[in-house]
Amino acid sequence: MTRRDYYEILGVTRRATRAEITRAYKRLARRYHPELNPGDEEARRRFEEIAEAYEVLSDPKKRALYDRYGWRRDEMPEAREKKTTDIIFEGFDFNAEESFGDFLEELFGPFEQKRARAPQRGADVEVPVALSFEQALRGTTVVVTVARSQTCPRCEGRGEIEGPVGTCFRCGGTGRRPTARGPLRLSVRCQQCEGTGRSAPICPICHGETRIPVQESLEVKIPAGVDTGSRVRVEGKGEAGLYGGPPGDLYIVPNVQAHPFFVRKGDNIYCTVPITITEAILGAKIEVPTLWGKAMLRIPPGTQSGQIFRLREQGAPSLRGDVRGDQYVEVKVVIPRLIDQRSRELMREFERLNPENPRAELMHLAGLLAEEPHEAEAPH
Repeated sequence: MTRRDYYEILGVTRRATRAEITRAYKRLARRYHPELNPGDEEARRRFEEIAEAYEVLSDPKKRALYDRYGWRRDEMPEAREKKTTDIIFEGFDFNAEESFGDFLEELFGPFEQKRARAPQRGADVEVPVALSFEQALRGTTVVVTVARSQTCPRCEGRGEIEGPVGTCFRCGGTGRRPTARGPLRLSVRCQQCEGTGRSAPICPICHGETRIPVQESLEVKIPAGVDTGSRVRVEGKGEAGLYGGPPGDLYIVPNVQAHPFFVRKGDNIYCTVPITITEAILGAKIEVPTLWGKAMLRIPPGTQSGQIFRLREQGAPSLRGDVRGDQYVEVKVVIPRLIDQRSRELMREFERLNPENPRAELMHLAGLLAEEPHEAEAPH
């Protein structure tokens, strides 16, 4: 087995995207494919190198391990070959999301399914979408461009087409393919040819990948009431499935812009409204803006600054049903900065008629150590 760097084998940089790696693999695989180079052992060797490199670099988990540890199939320390299974173990772990059955299925293929590949559901695709505050609350329609895969129309997802059987394009005729699971390196039976090393001709459209990349513009209806963190599902518009499996789903992920006046928390809306001293003391009916227009709010006499009032069903629409949240209005009493002499006299008269000390209870609760009041300067 070659000791060359995987990135060097495919002729890409370490920052190459998955699409760039796939393009490099397809270009080199066509060049060195054993069927196109009959009897050429060097081409066969290069094809096996290319397949091994692509096997690792096209898988995000395997690539991350390779980038971090720099391990290679033929460089694992203290490797021991098991001739009965053609597997080489170095020690391995299974995370909480994986089972030993999953591992064995990857190693030997689906149990009790000789020469049959288990259908695999396609991966889901997420597309972020920016929405204004109003669009999220009232609902809207957006057009998104989705980059995904679809089943190859030429081979119908088989990776091969009808024709004379020859050397398997996936494994190069070996019947096995190199793979890895964490620090475990192994050789598994080729699923394309079921270990025979022989298969029908490679599909000229998908080059054996069974799927082709596509870009599709979709018109998606966003329901009223979505928020940042919501997901709008479009069934069947994710990645294509494998071996007859169903496609994944598309999820639109809204990112809702903040509003300069309203604040949303769940289905409830919060805002702050100023009121005058007179309105706070005497009470009043004031107009308050809501998401759905103006509403009248009754301010009772003696209202304090910071007091909160509720307007029922004036909040955001709920995604759970045909209901709305509430709107909570906090009032802030606005104190005039400048008043004329007559206003001062009236305020003094008001103070004389209402000799209330709002700090009396506070002084008692604080448990003052000194009985006599004294002046203290506030820090600047």
